[in-house]
Amino acid sequence: MKRFFSITVVFFFAVYATYPCTNLLVGKKASVDGSTLISYSADSYNLYGELYHWEAAQYNPGTMLKVYEWDTGKYLGEIPQALKTYNVIGNMNEHQVAIGETTFGGRPELSDSTGIMDYGSLIYITLQRAKTAREAIKVMTGLVAEHGYYSSGESFSIADPNEVWVMEMISKGVGNKGAVWVAVRIPDDCVSAHANQARIQQFPLNDPENCLYSPDVISFARQQGYFSGKDADFSFAQAYAPLDFGALRFCEARVWSFFNRVNKDMGKYVTYAQGKTIDPMPLYIKPDKKLSVHDIQGMMRDHYEGTELDWRFDVGAGPFNSPYRWSPLTFQVDSVEYCNERPIATQQTGFSFVAQMRSWLPETIGGILWFGVDDAAQTVYYPVYCGHAHVPEEMAVGNGDLLTYSETSAFWTHNWVSNMVYTRYSDMNIDMQKVQQKLENNFRETQPEIEKKALNLYRKSPPEAVRFLTNHTNSLIRDGLQEWKKLGQYLMVKYVDGVVKKEENGKFKRNPHGQPASPERPGYSNEFYKKVIDQTGEKYKVQKVEPTVD
Repeated sequence: MKRFFSITVVFFFAVYATYPCTNLLVGKKASVDGSTLISYSADSYNLYGELYHWEAAQYNPGTMLKVYEWDTGKYLGEIPQALKTYNVIGNMNEHQVAIGETTFGGRPELSDSTGIMDYGSLIYITLQRAKTAREAIKVMTGLVAEHGYYSSGESFSIADPNEVWVMEMISKGVGNKGAVWVAVRIPDDCVSAHANQARIQQFPLNDPENCLYSPDVISFARQQGYFSGKDADFSFAQAYAPLDFGALRFCEARVWSFFNRVNKDMGKYVTYAQGKTIDPMPLYIKPDKKLSVHDIQGMMRDHYEGTELDWRFDVGAGPFNSPYRWSPLTFQVDSVEYCNERPIATQQTGFSFVAQMRSWLPETIGGILWFGVDDAAQTVYYPVYCGHAHVPEEMAVGNGDLLTYSETSAFWTHNWVSNMVYTRYSDMNIDMQKVQQKLENNFRETQPEIEKKALNLYRKSPPEAVRFLTNHTNSLIRDGLQEWKKLGQYLMVKYVDGVVKKEENGKFKRNPHGQPASPERPGYSNEFYKKVIDQTGEKYKVQKVEPTVD
């Protein structure tokens, strides 16, 4: 088993510190209403939170499509354009096909700098061309086979209203166009997850209904010296992305945290999540109860609360029990290396979503991309229907960027609020959650009536239903962002300069003469004061001073 730790630490940290994303997956019989669900957090300090949109279109034969790397904007080449493309909003298309990803990196020698298809372009081009999850797998693997795969190892979540798949793919190095890959269908009554580490171990070799793979996925590993056993014993993850401490503690730990919250028997894998043992968790499990889309939204906000990895109560959490630490993931003290935790919810998220696909409704109503920008723990998930025709200004591409602040940008507004919350987490987080829950509860309560109206319109005119839902979502985003701005103003007034304004009947309290009441000065908790004294001894002790007598 020690052979699992053959990847160099340098390569690991280059990949996992840069591309830390999380996907949660739910089969239709594991959800409360029969939906299929996948989630995705796009976690990168270089990623701006905005809502992408490609309209459905027709193209003439011979039309070419230029491909630019999603992460950097680098031009990679061009490929033939499809004659017909579908409407895509974010990471879902009009046929309720949704795709997410997490980068696992894998063997560095397999990177192919000559490929044209990077993982991001592969997702969004495929969404414009595929009507089902199986078709998406065919399109994705066909594109990389024909044009080469530019990215490092990648795990993809691919779902439609009936099926949920995990596909893992890695290129074969310069001079070997294409990729090796395997795709496994998640059983309908199960859940799965992946978080920047390859998770497919052994897989069935003769079950095309539930497992698809490239013909050379095993033979190429043999050729490279990654595997020498029987075909039935072959593990994609062990061959192409061997485990090390970081893969466990920073990546698999997030999968474990999700599994642990939905299945009471997963506590036995805590040492695996801590990076102490390397017996892999299963690719998928059965949850103890069925899960709703709102449950998955909540789990995207996880910081390991209540587990052995909960880090809100040590000195690093500061006086306000913060579940956040600034980068990098590792640090050294006296030549000894230590690490921060890497939970599902993180400050570096550009955008995240929970995709909900419902087979019993017309496609333009059945597919919802619950979409939010910035930190998943402090975002608002808005219902964006898969036929969405016009992105609101607040989330439009070009409304600000990472170097340009915009007053009307949802991303910048949320970052303004979240970066206040980080400074006084235990107090401000409570205030933030009240507004977050108010908005999301309103979406949930009004959803049945909205969809009833949309369905009536759809029976008369599908385009009218699309316009109605587009306008509905855009108004929710516009009004919700105004609520978030008010939240930011409220937090600024309430907590300015480290004191706390008193409140009464929902308003800040004034004295009998109409002036602001004296604020509270709560200081810090006794636990934090004790930590200060443990470190400083009597440095701050109030001394008894006797008067000097001449």
